[in-house]
Order: sequence, then C-alpha cells, then structure tokens
Amino acid sequence: MLAALSPSGRRCLLEAARWMRVPGGTCLFDEHQACAGFPFVVDGSIRVVKSAPNGRELPLYRVGAGETCILSTSCLLGREDYRARGVTESDTVLMLLPQAVFEDLLGERPFREFVFHLFAERIAELMQLIEEVAFRRLDQRLAAQLLGKGRTLHLTHQQLADELGSVREIVSRLLKGFADQGLVRLGREQVEILDPAGLRRVASGAPARSAV
Repeated sequence: MLAALSPSGRRCLLEAARWMRVPGGTCLFDEHQACAGFPFVVDGSIRVVKSAPNGRELPLYRVGAGETCILSTSCLLGREDYRARGVTESDTVLMLLPQAVFEDLLGERPFREFVFHLFAERIAELMQLIEEVAFRRLDQRLAAQLLGKGRTLHLTHQQLADELGSVREIVSRLLKGFADQGLVRLGREQVEILDPAGLRRVASGAPARSAV
C-alpha cells in the first residue's frame, strides 16, 4: 500500500507518522476514550475485547503485523469514542497517524482500498463471531478452540474462558466432561488432546464417540 501511494502522499504519511514501542500487556485504548489516531501495527499484536459490567470479556478480534484496527477507523470516521478495549499481547511496534493526515490520505485510492478491505474482512470475522456466540453451544466452541494448536496446549482454564467470553467455572466443568469421555487429559496449566476426531465431532454438534 505504501509503495502504491503517490510520492506526496507517501511523504505526508512518513513525515506525520509517530512511532511507538509498547510493552506487552499495555492497554492502548479503553471504552469511552477518544481515538488518538490511526494505528498501523508494524510488529506484535493487539487483542480487542468488549467488557461487560460483571467483568466478563468477549474477544472481538486481534490486530497483527501489517494490519490496522477497524475500531479505530470507525471512531475516526464517526468522530466517536472507543466502545471496546485494546491490549497488546506482546511487545508491539505501532505507526500512528494523526486524524487530519488519515482523512487526507483517504483521498488516495491505495490507502482507501487498504483501509476498507481490512474493514470488510474484519466485519466478516465479527459476523462469524456473532453466529458462534448466538447459535453454537459453549461445548462446541470450546472443542473448536482446543483443535489445531498441537497435541498439548499450555494454558489455564481462565485463559480458555477469556478466549470464549465465558467464566472459568463453566469451562472447567466442560473440560472435565471432555476428560471423562477420553477426549483430553487435564494437567496443571495444560490440556493434552487424546482424541482429536472426537473433539471435531463435538465441535460439529455431533455426539462424541471416544476411541478410549
């Protein structure tokens, strides 16, 4: 995208950009805060979550290297405050554009297409998330969350609950059920996958048939 900008547009972007190095675990923005600018993630990742008054959180999406945050885009375009929180998952490098420069660059076709292409992709992901939360049981979502990450997952029940927007007690009860069926073996801060095919059946909504 940068290479496709006009020379004046590229020069404007690079001269106005403010570079930031942010440690992992830093809250970059929170609900009801004004947007400070348009962020490019150059390295690292940001986790964007929506919080409920009772403290529960629902992960909305992640912003990785080469991407930008559609929530920031929405806030800048609508001149509204944030409605979710963004936290760095690891040490992250950002390039931040002031709002005025962002608005000027929207006049450049490569920049505009880059912004709205990412916007469309993220909206599709959010629609999928809404579908999963609204129409899939939590045991299905948990089974899907366990798959595709190797034979042994080194994480806590609380981390899994955070990813699913649930509470630890419910996730622990479901994991114990999976263990009783022979689908997984539970250890301290780890889950060992014993029957991936059985988990896939649970994720699809079919009854699990353990090979054990």
